[in-house]
Amino acid sequence: MTQRRAPRAPFGRARWPTALALLTPLILSGCGNNGVRNDAHTLRAMDYYVDEPHKTIYNETLKECGRRSGVDVELEHVPGPSLIPKTLQQAASKTLPDLLMLDNPDLKQIAATGALHPLGDFDLNTRGYTKGAVDASTYRGKRYMLQPAANTLALFYNRDVLADAGVRPPTTWSELRVAAKKLTKGDRYGIAFSAPASYEGTWQFLPFMWTNGGDERTLASRRNAEALQLWVDLVDDGSASRSVTNWPQTDVADQFKAGKAAMMVNGPWQIPALKEAKGLHYAVTEIPTPRAGRTPVVPLGGEGWSLPRSGNPEREAKAAEVLACVNSDAMQLSLSVRRQMVPTKTALMGRFAKAHPNMREFTQLVRGTRARTGELGQAWPATATRIANAIQTALTHGASPRQALREAEHD
Repeated sequence: MTQRRAPRAPFGRARWPTALALLTPLILSGCGNNGVRNDAHTLRAMDYYVDEPHKTIYNETLKECGRRSGVDVELEHVPGPSLIPKTLQQAASKTLPDLLMLDNPDLKQIAATGALHPLGDFDLNTRGYTKGAVDASTYRGKRYMLQPAANTLALFYNRDVLADAGVRPPTTWSELRVAAKKLTKGDRYGIAFSAPASYEGTWQFLPFMWTNGGDERTLASRRNAEALQLWVDLVDDGSASRSVTNWPQTDVADQFKAGKAAMMVNGPWQIPALKEAKGLHYAVTEIPTPRAGRTPVVPLGGEGWSLPRSGNPEREAKAAEVLACVNSDAMQLSLSVRRQMVPTKTALMGRFAKAHPNMREFTQLVRGTRARTGELGQAWPATATRIANAIQTALTHGASPRQALREAEHD
């Protein structure tokens, strides 16, 4: 997720389970491109990159891959909140594009409609990709998406501020509590994170919940409540601003850039903006874990490309060629560099990290990312909304963490 606020990951778009249920019979009845130009030399693609530089990057990438396959690719950019509703509408009217970009947690909900080709129909596969990327692309045992690059979350810290305070980067929750409190001074908070009532809040909470052994299947568990209690404690003791309930990840980065937060939870898409901050010397480390020696469990962020059923075999074959090109080694490396992400093919990661040391920590983390839909599949979006609401309730003292999660579980 980029200067566009991270893995739309993570985030707070409205979900449409009722619309999905109503549209499924229509979608399964056939997906021809009625009313859409059938010229096999021009393919249609759709994504949600309305912001630069990502809009231009994918325009250039798809145009180049189209040129190599002997076709022109016309790319439509749809605002993020509109992509899933528009996808469902086009599926029902049989006017889906030839190539469709989806945020990785959205893949299973669209694959469930029958509107997408399994990759195996075109001899494409996910061999050599990270487990998180493979899991995110899988629906009922078949793969439906190739994701060329990924991101995740880590802890950024201001090296000068920590050094002046005699604080080492925290590695455990107890160290985080102590460090954040000590680093809080004047109008500077010890830590900043994003906790709005949206996917962004859930996305940022997952490393704490999952690493503590929490699970999205049982929201009101003790382990989930302990993770949420940590966030409540950081806000209640003044180490984090109460405004975190309103901050998207871009606002968190702004606080860090301005010196108003000594540490922050965020992703690599913020790095270009941080480079512009004069006098800011920062480093990146893993998000602290409940106890020493644990490995943080972090979510897979980023988007992949899928192949809708158009009913035109020639166009579908050309679209598969373009998809393969977008996921070639050279394109994965190029997209990762240009978009501050990490290649999803594990064989490329060592080379990438060596050439881009500022991404070394994120490269290692992406290698072990977990797909958000790995446990619940297409039911994940609704659960993510429940988690975000529970976070809001607890941070605003509407209920204790355990009670807030209990209410969310029965919502």
